Amino acid sequence: MKLPELKIGELHAKIPVVLGGMGIGVTRYRLASAVANENGIGMMSGIHIGYDEPDFPSNTFKANIRAMKKHISMAREISPKGIIGLNFMTVMNRYGDYVKAAVDEGIDIIVSGAGLPLELPQYVKDSKTKIVPIVSSGRALSLILRKWDMKYSKTADAVVIEGVEAGGHLGFKEHEIKDHSFSFKQTIEDVKIILNKFESKYGIKIPIIAGGGIFDRKDAEDVISLGADAVQMGTRFIGTEECDAAMAYKQVFLEMKKEDIEIIISPVGLPARAYKNKFLSDMKNGLAMGSQKCSACLKYCYPGKNEYCIADALIRAVKGDVDDGLIFTGSNGYKINKIDTVKNIFKEFH
Repeated sequence: MKLPELKIGELHAKIPVVLGGMGIGVTRYRLASAVANENGIGMMSGIHIGYDEPDFPSNTFKANIRAMKKHISMAREISPKGIIGLNFMTVMNRYGDYVKAAVDEGIDIIVSGAGLPLELPQYVKDSKTKIVPIVSSGRALSLILRKWDMKYSKTADAVVIEGVEAGGHLGFKEHEIKDHSFSFKQTIEDVKIILNKFESKYGIKIPIIAGGGIFDRKDAEDVISLGADAVQMGTRFIGTEECDAAMAYKQVFLEMKKEDIEIIISPVGLPARAYKNKFLSDMKNGLAMGSQKCSACLKYCYPGKNEYCIADALIRAVKGDVDDGLIFTGSNGYKINKIDTVKNIFKEFH
């Protein structure tokens, strides 16, 4: 099967592979630029991208904005002709400020999920930045696009359908994950029906990018044969030299077994897929590692009431403290068996 090019307006990716934005700090400039240089789309995660800035604990917002601009600049320097984007969770505090700062830096694409990004168009006004919502159902997409159309006379430039096998926070109820009731085939069909109306109205083609459990070319071919135009891959790229996480973090995936992956309920109240390590075991046994200071990363987090700070836990892990940190993974994380290069992975997709 010949894979199609991914076209999002005037942006053309010869290989229809979009890097999934993984936070905190797993996808920053090194990995994003490497993917962009292989003619995919390089995405960075915008959540606490400045976690290693010296003033991050005391000046979190400014540290994040400074780091974001720095990482966009470095990604552009390494991949001057590549497509670079940022993923922002809708539930982030100061979401609009972060998006506007990225747009001011000329970011190509904003991908946004973890809630409905109903106000996203106002933050990219008068720019060339493409906006791409992440949804897990046709119903969610319909709500978003109807709001964008009525309030902003704007529609999506592409859509990510994120399935139940994704890593990190999932847009499903716990029972839906356990029941395996999600179907890419049905969801793609539902989404296409919704997109037809807006494609006709705005005279554009809105590509569908399928993510969640996509590990190799066969997975990509399977979902593209169901009607998707491209795939989003995150976990697979953790096992690369270019991944921005510490080597100890990557090493976890080399040792991971299928049974080491479980669904948890994060402090944000959402189901998430993670690696069973000492940290999660301690949580279950009531040995919480509370945070002394909240970095106010998310709107719906309740410091002092939660058993741990998710930002602290993710930061510990990405820095290499893999026993006492939180490690998110897609359902196929256990399939990583070597530290590869982005170039080698992309050879599968040519």
